[in-house]
Amino acid sequence: MSSDLTRLSAIDLTRRVAAREVSCVEVMTAFLDHIDATNPSVNAIVSRVERPDLLAQAAALDGGPTRGPLHGLPFAVKDLEETAGLRSTQGSPLFRDHVPETDSIMVSRLRAAGAIFIGKTNVPEFGYGSQTYNTVFGTTLNAYDQGRTAGGSSGGAAVALATRMVPLTDGSDHGGSLRNPAAFNNVFGFRPSPQRIPEADAADVLNAGMAVLGPMARSVADLAMLFAVQLGPDPRAPLSLRDPAEAVTAPLDAAVAGRRIGWLGDLGGHLPMEPGILALCEDGLRVLEAQGMQVEPLAIGFPMEEVWQAWITLRSWGIAASRGDDFRDPARRALLKPEAQWETERGLALSGSAISAALAVRTRWFRHLLTVFERFDYLALPSAQVFPFGAETHWPQEIAGRGMDSYHRWMEVVVTSTMGALPALNVPVGFNPGGLPMGMQLIGRPYADLSCLQLGQAYDRATRWPEKHPPPIIASR
Repeated sequence: MSSDLTRLSAIDLTRRVAAREVSCVEVMTAFLDHIDATNPSVNAIVSRVERPDLLAQAAALDGGPTRGPLHGLPFAVKDLEETAGLRSTQGSPLFRDHVPETDSIMVSRLRAAGAIFIGKTNVPEFGYGSQTYNTVFGTTLNAYDQGRTAGGSSGGAAVALATRMVPLTDGSDHGGSLRNPAAFNNVFGFRPSPQRIPEADAADVLNAGMAVLGPMARSVADLAMLFAVQLGPDPRAPLSLRDPAEAVTAPLDAAVAGRRIGWLGDLGGHLPMEPGILALCEDGLRVLEAQGMQVEPLAIGFPMEEVWQAWITLRSWGIAASRGDDFRDPARRALLKPEAQWETERGLALSGSAISAALAVRTRWFRHLLTVFERFDYLALPSAQVFPFGAETHWPQEIAGRGMDSYHRWMEVVVTSTMGALPALNVPVGFNPGGLPMGMQLIGRPYADLSCLQLGQAYDRATRWPEKHPPPIIASR
């Protein structure tokens, strides 16, 4: 019975707890046993809370009223988020012993909804890069091949989810950090519209940035349940969107026949791709065509190198605002990984005119996308340009013979939606002959989060990739 609990969907778990078919203590015990057996092989969950404390919290929930939709669910928060009383390192030796006194806005909502925090999920240092390793906790390994990367920056979250160590998890996304690790671990990751989930600790709360928080799950229905808890306005984030949760997450089941998808592929040869990725995505699109959707190859009609150059300018600018003081202090700078030093130094050297020019490109890109969405309801792209690579590799130096000029160039495929402020859902599309997963981005119109989730729901019902293809590490148990 206990081992079966970790295989249930989050929705099924909450229903059973609510009906008192199973107690919160039983749920917690099952997951902790499974974590003890699984986590040493993948290193996804870090800063774990002691078992007696967790069982006491679960027993307290059993003895009281239902707290909310996550009542009694074990939850590991991404280690970029502040969690009161629980170590929050950002994967950096600078914050190795940092224990916040307060929760972030999103974390406070999870706690109020009844989630029990069992620990954190591992991240790259400060979330920089789509490879989850750091000097505080080490490397997180792929759920399907423990010799491969988990992706990042929500790598620990994706692996914990795929291996059933948690029923749900959170992530964040600037350069694909919800989409890439979801693709690499055969789960769903949703980058919502900016300001859908509020943040109070941004450098400028009056500027809609490119980094967002979002949900991850093994089904779109579970994902929508978590998203409904995370989203909503907060006065500390004055630009946060005010749509009620029910308007953004329901109804999930909707007819998709007749809706139109523009397939962007490799952006007309602009993006190098490992063999097999485009074919898997095209197989996924055929699933949607079988449901009456219209899929059409689309030439984007915009100089994509300009989009990339604008993105790296704006990213370096933002990182310099966050890490500038660390970089200026030689002792602290020495503790930053090389990519963080490079990014910060680059950002500190930017001129105001360079930043203004990058913002102008982003505006032109957004306006161009509006004309594209006059013809299409959605866009589709792969979620990565390579399959999961060796865990010892910090980042791919080349793809299909083309050299990469930065630590994140190999993830350029995700920048289209980040720069366009578009909601984007990673959906699993299957595996290559070596058993490595891949995913595809289903990208919606501006602020069309619900429509994006509805498309994902139709796809999920037709494929059930996470349910039918669990990682080998747990499939034999």
